[in-house]
Amino acid sequence: MPEVGIITTKSIGPVPRSGNREPVMTSYAPGCYMNAVGLTNPGADEAREQLAGLKLPENRFLLTSIFAGSAAEFVAVAKKLATVSHGLELNLSCPHAQGYGMDMGQDAELVYEIVKAVKEAVDIPVIPKLTPNVSDIRPIAEAAEKAGADAICAINTVGPAYFTHGGHPVLTNQYGGMSGRGILPIGLKCVKQIREVSSLPIIGCGGISTAEDVLAYQDAGADVIGVGSALTGMDTPAVAEYFNRLNKAVTNRDRQESASNRDRQDMKKALPVSVYPDPDSTKRFSMSYEPYTLLSNQPLTEDIAILTFDKKINIQAGEFIFLWIPGLGEKPFSVLNDDPFTLVVIVQGQFTKALIGLQEGVQVYVRGPYGIPVDPPDDAHLMLVAGGTGLAAVYQIARDFKSGNSGQACIFLGARSKERLYYLEECQKLAELHVSTDDGTLGEKGLVTESLETYLAGLEKLQLDKLMFYNCGPAPMVLAAERVQQKYVGQHQVFSAIDYLTKCGVGICGACGSPDGRRLCVDGPFLCIDQAPGNTSQ
Repeated sequence: MPEVGIITTKSIGPVPRSGNREPVMTSYAPGCYMNAVGLTNPGADEAREQLAGLKLPENRFLLTSIFAGSAAEFVAVAKKLATVSHGLELNLSCPHAQGYGMDMGQDAELVYEIVKAVKEAVDIPVIPKLTPNVSDIRPIAEAAEKAGADAICAINTVGPAYFTHGGHPVLTNQYGGMSGRGILPIGLKCVKQIREVSSLPIIGCGGISTAEDVLAYQDAGADVIGVGSALTGMDTPAVAEYFNRLNKAVTNRDRQESASNRDRQDMKKALPVSVYPDPDSTKRFSMSYEPYTLLSNQPLTEDIAILTFDKKINIQAGEFIFLWIPGLGEKPFSVLNDDPFTLVVIVQGQFTKALIGLQEGVQVYVRGPYGIPVDPPDDAHLMLVAGGTGLAAVYQIARDFKSGNSGQACIFLGARSKERLYYLEECQKLAELHVSTDDGTLGEKGLVTESLETYLAGLEKLQLDKLMFYNCGPAPMVLAAERVQQKYVGQHQVFSAIDYLTKCGVGICGACGSPDGRRLCVDGPFLCIDQAPGNTSQ
């Protein structure tokens, strides 16, 4: 994406922080968002190791955002990360983490102390990010410049704010910072006021979506433009197209004349779907909730249950949803059956433990679906490999595509023991079923990947060429399946969905980033291993 010159990390602090429980992000109006991620980060030491392995082109600038609770802590974090960064952004503006960010950035004297201390400790550019949540941002900007700041970034999210659904606060933190279209006028005001008192370069951000927004920020005094929330719901190709259109719309407009109707149409094309949604893609970034009532809770083991709800859910094979229990949190799930809406839940932590203990008649909330539906070739022989709750995703594929494709499908299902298996009769109606259990209580004894390799070794090349693999489950199982499959077929025939942590579902928080950089929630969840960035194999 050649238009992107500066990449800003999420904020990194002195020690690891798990952040807030989901939901961490919500939308209170079209193009308007609220978040309380909670400064989730791996800590300065781990972040330094991660950033040391990051390879950027020479014409890219890595701006590492840092936060801390005192000037001394800021200096300690800055020293650790300066060697792996081109510049440091000082987060003096987060509105929802007590003791950090805004709590410090509203005090001009403290801003001066922190900026000065960090400047004296490192030899790379230092850029404080200022909060809009002050009566007048100008004294804060003057203090930062006097302390030696190399540039100023404005603004961070506005708040803290509060938003509810069905009488319940959506964010688990209850309060969050607002971003997106709704804060555009505030961002413009702050940048204009900073320019009135400072000659430093300004990174302007907050509410930017269109070319007109970019030009307005430039008119207000911004030298560099930051875009964030506008990318909500976009997969990676869409982000690239958005920046390309945005750049063309900005550079082609005559700054001395008002935009013609055609210019304005070009600017509208630069908008992300979250502002001017395409009806066909609206569901892929919607963060609204739909209520469902639990009809039955069927326990299979102490830690596995099948939950059936009161109505149908609109979802395609390969997509997923988030289920929210107000006050407890939300988690993503593949849907086992769409009519009626059915989930299989395996206890992984506090949320899933509470979920399998729900009583009939309890109301929950669902948002989504998210992700890209799978689309196997018409003549494909489907090879579906699953472990744990991964069966929910691959069962859907077998059900929806077996009859429309070649009529051939195999499901390879693995579990620790017989009692941890489910939906076997349903699977047998759709596909040739191969079951493996670790203890041999059902099917073949051993790993599902062993059964898979035995099957593939008996096929001819013409048969192998027709195979299309969809793997879903824990990372060790999926990676082992990929290694087996690549012995027999091309990488373009292998798609995998690994149980990475997914928080926002719309591509913003970054929690579900795969090792190659793709985000499962918008680029997947089934990712073709042949399409990984930098992969040139055919």
